[in-house]
Amino acid sequence: MSHSFLLMIVVFFVLALMRVPLSLAMIGSSVVYFIVTGQDLGLIADQMMNSLMSSYVMLAVPMFILAANIMNAATISDRLWAAANAIVGRAQGGLAYVSVLLLIVSSSMTGSAIADASGAGMMSVRMMKKVGGYPRGFAAAVVAAGSTAASAIPPAIPLVIYALISGASVGALFLGGLLPGILMGAALMAVIYFLAPRMNLPRGEAVPRRDLPKVFAQAIIPMTLPVVLLGGIWAGIFTPTEAAAVAGGYALLLGMFVYRALNPKVLFAVFAESSRASAVVMLLIAGAYVTNYVVTAEGLDRMFLAWIQSLGLGPVGFFLTVNVLLLAMGMLFDTGVLLLVVIPILMPTVKALGIDLVHFGVVIVINLMIGLSMPPHGMLLFVLSAHSKTPVGEIFKAILPFIAALLAVLLLMTLVPQTVLWLPQLFGY
Repeated sequence: MSHSFLLMIVVFFVLALMRVPLSLAMIGSSVVYFIVTGQDLGLIADQMMNSLMSSYVMLAVPMFILAANIMNAATISDRLWAAANAIVGRAQGGLAYVSVLLLIVSSSMTGSAIADASGAGMMSVRMMKKVGGYPRGFAAAVVAAGSTAASAIPPAIPLVIYALISGASVGALFLGGLLPGILMGAALMAVIYFLAPRMNLPRGEAVPRRDLPKVFAQAIIPMTLPVVLLGGIWAGIFTPTEAAAVAGGYALLLGMFVYRALNPKVLFAVFAESSRASAVVMLLIAGAYVTNYVVTAEGLDRMFLAWIQSLGLGPVGFFLTVNVLLLAMGMLFDTGVLLLVVIPILMPTVKALGIDLVHFGVVIVINLMIGLSMPPHGMLLFVLSAHSKTPVGEIFKAILPFIAALLAVLLLMTLVPQTVLWLPQLFGY
């Protein structure tokens, strides 16, 4: 590792501490590296433009972001909430169950944990506050943990980014994330079942039978979106990238012509926010490509492989070590940054040890998503704290049992690859 690279790392952390956006911090620190090493600064633009323009998979990111924002604006979450409440709302702590179920269903449409927490998740927090009997820290913790569990349910934007880096099949990754997402949702519901009588959580009112057909009829149309997306991918009708455009168009049709919830003013706000969010992600990816060029030039991936080989770690030992490291890093850094910068360093070692790329990708993405919800620095906790006006300390205390359940599922996925690979293999990947 050269002095130039160490200087680059120092500059990056200084810029990050000054609250410079991480994408600009990566680009700025890379500029310092190029200047110190005497390289042509034009290489920076070359790395960014060639990488961004040559990737067909990358088109999926802005389209899934658009679909998520349309879903949140088109009252679709309200209809899904009503259906989930009709299914599990009458149990003790019923609204907590409803929140987990809602987040898992909505994630299959939005693909983003932050979008789930800020949209459907905040509706759950408001409903638990309105009904009463749910501690506000517990309500936010359920949403944070539920958004984390839902992050593996396809379509998941982090899985798309991982596919972009590793070359793994997006369709196989989507299939691989389905069962782990369901397992994590079941684990969270088991925690709620254990805590509900001890916290004396309220029971919800049963939905009258005469109202059930209407409730389910209102939710059935948006619930066809994941069927259309995943069915279309697996049947070979369209690619995962094209599925992102289908998701955006499908959500737009529902919002405009079925539910009539999108007027020109709302649509303008949705497209503006989607454009802003997409620009942020694309700039982050551009900065990561420049950083990865430096990492490759420094030979860090080869150094890491040599270090792992010197330790004599097998696939399981390597996997467990990486899980611990990334859980710690996931509390401090953005998931996109870690995927784009750290994963390329790990890839040569993953391939050398014969670890399946789909298994590794699903486990690592879920690992980083759990990091988003882990005290003391999980980003998702601070997002929910700001949106729900709940002190972060209350959320920290309430989320610990849920984190334990999620980590147990993560360990199971790591040690039993078939929890991830069974469905992809069933569909011939």
